[in-house]
Amino acid sequence: MKIAQFDDQGRTSVALIQGTDLLPLEFQGDLVDFLSAGAGLETSGAAIPLDAISFAPAVSRPSKIIAIGLNYMDHVRESKGTVPKEPLVFAKFPSSLAAHRDRIMWDSAVTAKVDFEAELAVVMGHRVSRSTEEEAMAAVFGYTCGNDVSARDLQFGDGQWVRGKSLDTFCPLGPWIVTADEIPDPHSLSISCSVNGRTMQESRTDQMIFRLPVLISYLSRHFTLLPGDVILTGTPHGVGAFRDPSIYLRNGDEVVVEIEKIGRLVNTCEIL
Repeated sequence: MKIAQFDDQGRTSVALIQGTDLLPLEFQGDLVDFLSAGAGLETSGAAIPLDAISFAPAVSRPSKIIAIGLNYMDHVRESKGTVPKEPLVFAKFPSSLAAHRDRIMWDSAVTAKVDFEAELAVVMGHRVSRSTEEEAMAAVFGYTCGNDVSARDLQFGDGQWVRGKSLDTFCPLGPWIVTADEIPDPHSLSISCSVNGRTMQESRTDQMIFRLPVLISYLSRHFTLLPGDVILTGTPHGVGAFRDPSIYLRNGDEVVVEIEKIGRLVNTCEIL
């Protein structure tokens, strides 16, 4: 099952995706409200062609966006980093969210080195605290495509990552969420990123160092995870910063994150 958020006359509403159509739900509220209420899937009104809607981020009001650094073995190798002994955790502000077909925007006076990072994003369906690894996956609602857009000059210059990862529009999520029952093994998916049709990242989620049960259990021992919280699970090799020479995003670039069994997240870049 695919669940999406869309702009419904100025409010964010939830819908089912069926083929090339969107079927609005009767439920009044966004995805966080929907998950918190344990609402049903009754649809309301006529189907709307996907080309005619304005997507909202797959989750628009998470209490937290938690990201994991250096969690793909091939990315550790390209960055000449050390394999982490524990998950490397940082945050992106929810104000960084963007939707499928939104623009990734930045001010050239703020950053000149904007990079792409294709990531499998996990959306939590239930409140989780102090979960065991065996219990962890039962709390997952589903999965979506994420792009952990990064201002490398800010990230590396600050010595910590929050500012460089949290500029407005620097967390595209979408186009929709595929529910967990549709993806029994999230560690066996192809994942890629292309820029203007050129493949930049191409890997598989089996390259993850810390797999999802480990991550969810680890995170929930430190802070409570709530319905709608997002976990960005790391990026594979091929990011622009570690290429020789480095490649950064430019005005007008089209960035596509694609994950097997989920879909394609498409965004265009705009320098303000």
